[in-house]
Amino acid sequence: MKQPKPLALRVYGRLARALAPVWRWGLRWRLQRGKETEASIQQKLGLHMAARPAGPLVWGHAVGVGESMALAGLFARLAPLRPELNFLITTTARTSGDALRRNGLPPRCQHQFAPVDTPEATARFLDHWQPVLAVWCEMDLWPALMDGTDERHIPRVLVNARLSAASLAKRRWGRWIYQALLPGFRHIFAQNTDTVDALVSLGAVRERTSVSGTIKSLSPALACDADTLSAWQQALGSRPVWLLASSHPGEEALALQAHAWLREAQPDALLIVAPRIPTRGTEVRTLCGPETPLRSASAPLPTSAGVYVADTVGEMGLWYRLAPVALVGGSIATVGGHNPFEPLALGCAVLHGPNVWNFAESYQSLDVQGLSQPVSDAQQLAAAVARAWAEPTPRQDRRPADAQVDAMLAQLQAHLN
Repeated sequence: MKQPKPLALRVYGRLARALAPVWRWGLRWRLQRGKETEASIQQKLGLHMAARPAGPLVWGHAVGVGESMALAGLFARLAPLRPELNFLITTTARTSGDALRRNGLPPRCQHQFAPVDTPEATARFLDHWQPVLAVWCEMDLWPALMDGTDERHIPRVLVNARLSAASLAKRRWGRWIYQALLPGFRHIFAQNTDTVDALVSLGAVRERTSVSGTIKSLSPALACDADTLSAWQQALGSRPVWLLASSHPGEEALALQAHAWLREAQPDALLIVAPRIPTRGTEVRTLCGPETPLRSASAPLPTSAGVYVADTVGEMGLWYRLAPVALVGGSIATVGGHNPFEPLALGCAVLHGPNVWNFAESYQSLDVQGLSQPVSDAQQLAAAVARAWAEPTPRQDRRPADAQVDAMLAQLQAHLN
């Protein structure tokens, strides 16, 4: 006998259907501001979708660039194990779709935008794609879309789940919807035990929830233009280079102090500063000095200046290839740290500050293995960069093997059988 739909989902479905005109208005508003295209709007409304390949298809959904790249890495690992499968990754933001296309989708994989969360749009999407498995990445959970997968008896799993105490507190107001959604996951793969406990408190089934670590370690290596890389390598010659990656206010000043000490021993040393928010480029150049080249201001190659501000989007693959060592930002500032696996995938040594709670388990493991190193002040930073220059390592993928991820892949395959 079919179980009645939870009251929370019935109420949400009626509300979502009533708000469909608001979704359409919102998409048009975003189009006027350059945040959508006509094609993305049509896909989000479930009207004109990409062609579906023949055969079984696994669908994964993510919201941000990091999450979508992690899904791409997961599907790249799954593809050779299951050659009969095709893959689809959906995102809500154009930046995520652009990142996937720029860095390369896995074999037999395509991207399109996720439908808006109305019963009509999600029904059109699911009827077109007919996935045999739905993989949700992190906590971007859309009730109407998930309800539609359940109605069609499509198994769904949640990967890379992470909830901090602050995030859990914010979600408690919506406990009623989580209690309706979380029990429907065949399995939930969380990044740590705290997240397992948090999800169970919101309604997840503990017996179907386990720790698998982060899948961001699987993300494909960031791409870059080969001609641009070659031009930079020729322009740099033998100059020692290091990188401040994804920096936040306060971190540039510390890096500049360390760089001043490094240039006493290596006068031609170059520091590349890539601010997390590219629009801070002019602000960062003010700190560095008025003669500092600015990537966004038509400074395509380094000059004899000691600092270069890389204030563009989508070029981190270039900077990580040029620098043998990087301080990954957000870790000196109280931001929580950024992804250490992006530089490691390109053979770049990783330094970080004390504030790395976004990747706490990853940095702890990497520190123990000697694949990353904590620094707390400019003196330690300068010393660590100097050691990396003195002891160069081969330019190869330095990400460690992860048995937890292998176990997760095995469980995913079990849901396909």
